[in-house]
Amino acid sequence: MHEAENSDDQGFHALDPATVARHLGAADTGLSAAEAAGRLQRHGPNLLPRVKPPHPLMRFAAQFNNALIYFLLASAAAAFVLDHAIDAGVILAVVLINALVGVIQEGKAEKALAGMENLVGEEAHVLRDGRRQPVPAGTLVPGDTVLVEAGDRVPADLRIVRARALSIEEAALTGESVAADKQEEAVEPDAPLAERTSMAYSGTLVVRGQATGLVVATGASTQIGKIGALLQSVPRLVTPLLKQIDQFGTRLTLLILIGSAALFAFSVTARSYPWVDALIAVVALAVGAIPEGLPAVITITLAIGVQRMARRKAVIRKLPAVETLGATSVICSDKTGTLTRNAMTVTRLFTPDGEWLVSGSGYAPEGVIAARDGDGDGDGDTEAAPPREIVHCGALCNDARLHHEDGNWSVVGDPMEGALLALAGKAGLDTAELHADWTRLDEIPFDAAYRLMATLVRSPEGEAIAFVKGAPEAVLALGAAGTDFERWHGITRQAAAQGERILGFAAITLAPGTTRLRFEDLQGARILGLMAFVDPPREEARIAIGECRSAGIAVKMITGDHAATAVAIARKLEIEDEPRALTGAQIEAMSDEELRREVPEVAVFARASPEHKLRIVRALQSHGQIVAMTGDGVNDAPSLRQADVGTAMGASGTQAAREASEMVLLDDNFASIVAAVREGRTVYDNIRKVIAWTLPTNGGEIIAVVLAIILDLALPMTATQILWINLITSVTLGLVLAFEPSEPGIMERAPRTKESPLLSGFILWRVGLVSLLFAVALLGVYFTALGTGTDIATTRTMVVNMLVIAEIFYLFNVRYMHVQSLSWRGILGTRAVLVAVGTVSLAQVCFTYLPPFQAVFETRPLSLAQGASLIAIGAVIFILLEFEKLLVRRLGWFAELD
Repeated sequence: MHEAENSDDQGFHALDPATVARHLGAADTGLSAAEAAGRLQRHGPNLLPRVKPPHPLMRFAAQFNNALIYFLLASAAAAFVLDHAIDAGVILAVVLINALVGVIQEGKAEKALAGMENLVGEEAHVLRDGRRQPVPAGTLVPGDTVLVEAGDRVPADLRIVRARALSIEEAALTGESVAADKQEEAVEPDAPLAERTSMAYSGTLVVRGQATGLVVATGASTQIGKIGALLQSVPRLVTPLLKQIDQFGTRLTLLILIGSAALFAFSVTARSYPWVDALIAVVALAVGAIPEGLPAVITITLAIGVQRMARRKAVIRKLPAVETLGATSVICSDKTGTLTRNAMTVTRLFTPDGEWLVSGSGYAPEGVIAARDGDGDGDGDTEAAPPREIVHCGALCNDARLHHEDGNWSVVGDPMEGALLALAGKAGLDTAELHADWTRLDEIPFDAAYRLMATLVRSPEGEAIAFVKGAPEAVLALGAAGTDFERWHGITRQAAAQGERILGFAAITLAPGTTRLRFEDLQGARILGLMAFVDPPREEARIAIGECRSAGIAVKMITGDHAATAVAIARKLEIEDEPRALTGAQIEAMSDEELRREVPEVAVFARASPEHKLRIVRALQSHGQIVAMTGDGVNDAPSLRQADVGTAMGASGTQAAREASEMVLLDDNFASIVAAVREGRTVYDNIRKVIAWTLPTNGGEIIAVVLAIILDLALPMTATQILWINLITSVTLGLVLAFEPSEPGIMERAPRTKESPLLSGFILWRVGLVSLLFAVALLGVYFTALGTGTDIATTRTMVVNMLVIAEIFYLFNVRYMHVQSLSWRGILGTRAVLVAVGTVSLAQVCFTYLPPFQAVFETRPLSLAQGASLIAIGAVIFILLEFEKLLVRRLGWFAELD
């Protein structure tokens, strides 16, 4: 078989489709699986080259690009110049260990984020071995026959061989923001790229219509591959929250610098400290006060949240969504497939001759179609012949395919179309033979504007017949004079009230020789009847909605279904006790202000178009709500972008919807959204815990040392000892809170508001209170030890150990900010907490008892009684803070704890 090179240089745009097919060695039935595998070996995967991630040395150097680190490096230089090499070495160790942890953890985080998009996995629909099938886009090869439709991203450079109302947005290649109309006719050989209307290029977006094309170039040989316009780099871990923390760090550094200068001046002038000793002490204090590891720990917390969400089938595409998810107050969800199982089954047929009952479930073509008894009772008359014409219409106005493997039936394509193919099988039809006998000539793809789909076929007798299926109102609007509209609308209302989904079907015979189908040709169609489908609600969605209600999160169902159907499903899902519905027609008649007043009280939006979705999101946001919105179609992209957390469907959604979203659901399941909200709340909680632990643990030692200087006392800790504490705790205890699981009752709290500050009233209270408690404990140990005749070196060893012990006890307390930590679960801790506490404890044993450490840090061994007394003080601090936690909640001082 002849095969062209993987290139568009041969001018395929100027050749007719038949010539292109010969050049590529393509067949009408597509490539065989074996041939495709061989070509994949020769041409390589259909992937664009990726930008290499930064070299580890460059990543390491980037860790120093921070105002906090600049200050530490300057402090180390000052210590070295003043001949305090040990102090300088410890400061540098702090900086280097912090940088090393940052490189390792941020590298893992970025790698995890870079792999998130791979979880979604872009697919292409190809014709291979004579049948349509989905394959990973990366496995496409020259000569493949690819089918694309509205919402798809073109997976490779294609020569269009058949197009229907096709428009493609090519801004990535041509810079043109207006979508280009495409067709299959050859164009001039010298036509510029923007005028090659017979080509569809990799990376461009189908905004309307359908097409079939032959792959002419893949990977780096595509137009987009040559210019490198869509090369992906490793995502930067930058979010509004991280920017806020960086700004906070810069301001804090400036404040510490000013305070240090004032303290140095006071020490030298008012307390006659030697200026070198005063400078080293102040530098050490400043180093201890700077939370240099805070940005890295928060980055790690966000990245862990992303990984946890991915395990719950929610893939984060844009990192700020992790922050926003935790504040979500409204979830606007599609019904089909998200709140329901999307496992459609036709249960009833309504024709001009009567009603028919259909047995069986799922996509298996197994069951019986029986005419309903005249009195409406019983299982129906199985002897009556099934209504063939409406069944033919459902099978021929259809782009899906049923797949049977290992005894299980599944659908490739739209679930409702799969249900129609299963119905045809129950009627005794072979759909493959049916499509062979009834040749498709043209089609009108489903469009949200028309809300129907139509196909033009040639019957075995040679007639040109158009079959139509779609929303009942849209199909009935085409009906010829004499149609019993009242009956059909009555059936629609009655079925919808039972929670059934309804489709209308019609047919019209056109003039002989007709080969193109226009919407106008469908007027005057003969109504064939209606079909009722059931799609059972997901039990896990009902449970998740209950969780939302307890969490103060409103759930809004937005669907294209009939209002009665949607309300019936909403009741089963318990979205509200008595859900109120608003229809698309009612929304259309409302002004933005009227809609704004209505949306808080409405639970169901029925017959809603993508334009209505956008208005609903804006109306909710005008009330200060943080909105998560689901969507799957190309027309959903504007509302997904408008929403605070646009959520695309990974299994059934279009590429256009995914790219407009912040999050992709791999399983299209509402419960996964709620799981992601839970993880978002956990991430935000953990960030607050990191801040609530870091700032007061630094604050306690600052107060103790500053008070000693003001009172003209010997320092309770030497400069080197202060630096040791910073070195040993910042990369251990300061890191583990990033790994904390969700607190009990996290989904029983109201959502936080947009205006909620990170340093909230409770956090500031905690910083002040714990700093004061730590200072009292440190100075209490200091004065008691000196008062009992203990030498200054041992006293300082006790003070250092007291601070570390207090930090460990406070770590266990801050793990739970909304419930009591004094419980078996709270005391046991997580694996990360226990490892960190074990590491710090071992380090303190070395610091206190090993001679090399004693020589460097001027420490002395402590007795068992001294050690036990310090642990007892730490336990008292823990109990006091547990009591404080209980008290402030009972007094209602801070609304955030409710």
